[in-house]
Amino acid sequence: MFSPREFQDIFGVSKNTASVFLTNNVKNDVFIKLRNGFYILKDDQPSLYKIANRLYRPSYISLESALSFYNIIPETVYSITSVSPKATREFESEIGIFSYKKIKKQVFTGYELKDFHGEKIFIAEAEKALSDYLYFVDLNLISLNDRLNLKNINKKKLISYISIYKRKSLKDLIDKIYVEYKKPRKIY
Repeated sequence: MFSPREFQDIFGVSKNTASVFLTNNVKNDVFIKLRNGFYILKDDQPSLYKIANRLYRPSYISLESALSFYNIIPETVYSITSVSPKATREFESEIGIFSYKKIKKQVFTGYELKDFHGEKIFIAEAEKALSDYLYFVDLNLISLNDRLNLKNINKKKLISYISIYKRKSLKDLIDKIYVEYKKPRKIY
């Protein structure tokens, strides 16, 4: 993944030459334009998680993407969702949709650098991904998935992350979810 400026520096060409070369090679299917200022080689693509980390900085994989990664939700996620202290954004390219939700700087924590198929990616810890997700549920910006798998979630750690948001309604939501989660499930 590279920017036109990086392309200029590596090949020692002018801004205009780099721009013309990149535009022509996007048309010729050599490069894929992810958004203004970011390109990848069509035949040598990094993972979607790696792209998401680099496309909009600072950010880390969270919300539905991280919940799916940790098998907390059973669904496959088709867009890569991240959080950032910067403005909410979405970038759509031929290889996928990259969505970024704004969170406050004081809650931009709880992520780690993980190895993913030989690449290093920034992704929320499972409990932080769940707390980020529930924060947006509490704000009524996304719907609650009723099939959350909380088996591998450390509840104390989750509550610790939830406390950073300073929202009593979020704590109440966690309590409600755990009450529902402990109820026996009917199998039809």
